[in-house]
Amino acid sequence: MAALAKAVLIDTGSGEHVPVMYNPEEYRLEQGNEIAEIPIPGRATPPVQYVRGRSRTLSMELFFDTYERGGTDRDVRGPVRRILDLLAQRPSTHAPPVLLFVMGSMSFRCVLVQADQRYTMFAEDGTPVRAALSVRLQEYATAEVTVEQGLFVGPPAVHTLAGGDTLAGLAATYLGDPARWRELATENGIVDPIALPSGTTLRIPGVTR
Repeated sequence: MAALAKAVLIDTGSGEHVPVMYNPEEYRLEQGNEIAEIPIPGRATPPVQYVRGRSRTLSMELFFDTYERGGTDRDVRGPVRRILDLLAQRPSTHAPPVLLFVMGSMSFRCVLVQADQRYTMFAEDGTPVRAALSVRLQEYATAEVTVEQGLFVGPPAVHTLAGGDTLAGLAATYLGDPARWRELATENGIVDPIALPSGTTLRIPGVTR
């Protein structure tokens, strides 16, 4: 029986391949809907209404073991760090990279949103040589804008900034491409894309509501 192809995380922006050391023994794929209750006085069980779908999330535990290695390669934090680097913002988008997780026939376009480290074995000098990394990947989907007869219909869309918002993230949500964050900056006269005060209302160019 042929072995399952090595799992790999691919940075879709740079093309860099980050292979995992060992394929996960299992993974968990979660998906669901957001439902709102409609409060009606006097009713014990309020009716519910569909609001929107939720992004799928893929969770798994990755195992790293460098015990048999020698020299500087023995430190397991090296291969672990390659995964952790996928949480970092990229200078061109001010957001973490969009990834493709591939294992066999399974392919999942996503961003890495969480990576919890656990070190379980150490060499005589204290160097960690075995680790488990619990990761959570959130599905990445581009936004689609409906156009009627070549014109956007309705008032311009706006977004009120909340903690954690980035221009690249908003560009991905509203414009379908995180690299279009400069259009948001230009439309709203933003000089410093990092300093985004919460509560500020931004106009979304070319998108209606």
